[in-house]
Amino acid sequence: MKAEIITIGDEILIGQIVDTNSQWIGQQLNKIGVSVYQISSIQDDKQHILNALKEAQERVDIVIITGGLGPTKDDITKKTIAHFFSDTKIVEYPKVITHIKSLFKKINHPFKEIQHYQAQLPSKATLLMNHFGTAPGMWFYENNTVFVSLPGVPYEMKGLITNEVLPRIQQQFKLPFIIHKTIMTYGQGESTIAERIEDFENNLPNFIKLAYLPSFGRVRLRLSAKGENKKELEEALDVKIAELYKIIPDIITGLDEGGTIQKRVGDLLKKAKKTICTAESVTGGKIAATLVSVAGSSSYYKGSFVTYSAETKVSLLGVSEEIIQKHSVVSKEVAAQMAISARKKLATDYAIAVTGNAGPTQDNNDKSVGLVYIALASQEKVLVSAFNFGKPREKVINRTVNKSLEILQKEILRKLIQ
Repeated sequence: MKAEIITIGDEILIGQIVDTNSQWIGQQLNKIGVSVYQISSIQDDKQHILNALKEAQERVDIVIITGGLGPTKDDITKKTIAHFFSDTKIVEYPKVITHIKSLFKKINHPFKEIQHYQAQLPSKATLLMNHFGTAPGMWFYENNTVFVSLPGVPYEMKGLITNEVLPRIQQQFKLPFIIHKTIMTYGQGESTIAERIEDFENNLPNFIKLAYLPSFGRVRLRLSAKGENKKELEEALDVKIAELYKIIPDIITGLDEGGTIQKRVGDLLKKAKKTICTAESVTGGKIAATLVSVAGSSSYYKGSFVTYSAETKVSLLGVSEEIIQKHSVVSKEVAAQMAISARKKLATDYAIAVTGNAGPTQDNNDKSVGLVYIALASQEKVLVSAFNFGKPREKVINRTVNKSLEILQKEILRKLIQ
């Protein structure tokens, strides 16, 4: 069963917004056994939309469209889809009008005649009630292909996918199981790992695929199995994972159970009953923001010092002026003092501190652009690591955040298995 996702909107193509809808839809479809064959972003242009729908119909079983369902003149998706199906009859749904009036009443917004357009759908469409917004979704089935049109507002789209679209797909089609298991590795690059597991990869059964997912300092190995018997797929994956543990035991750090690294770190901190704080220079608070993006993080995250200048490192964290003058603000000595002081001031089990040069200039130090020191302080010791993340500035900052959390994760895991 193949699907294609089409996002409509000039705002995506000019980079005004990022298409996160397709990523989320792809994840949800995969969970129920639907493989995404292609993702496209296209203009709010009638002919472009018609061409995209025709081409998708020839490739896949399910086409999911997001965007272009508003009441204004630039939202042409509904009219264009009606044209695609040669559907000239329009049906107005009173319950949609009632719903819109109810939404507007709650926010003290007047109902205008233009809103009637939201309740008018092509006659061939099955209404998908949108309980979170004004534009309903539409479900079409023609020539053995399902077409689903959804609003582009993420929380509205997610509600419709969850409550309307996925149940209908599962009811209409017999779907296979698609199961993924991902192994986390650290310390070796993609090409080195590929050489070490070449025989393993060559001897995988045809229903199991291996993908390499590299990022700085780590490579995830994703094994994907697809078939009709869920239990057999899971057992086969377990066998292959056990084989990998025998081939590359020195670099495997465990299974990726899903979610972000900040979620995994948070779960580990809660499991270990430990707390963390941060002291940030080069990242300007982004490590803190990443950690607190996880619901419930207040149980283990206690606070942050954002000491971007040398003066605040001295005044807020008590970093020695002599050490700064001798080694500069971008040094392992300063990173260590920042971490030690932050941990003591906020009385936490761990403290992460970072200082570095994100560029584009070297500012008031002689350290190269991209050089970052990451310190992790605990009651026992202080670990300081140096990295050169290169350029540009955004990459340096993002890699510093990720690497800091990886170092913390590794240390907590080490303590848990002792």
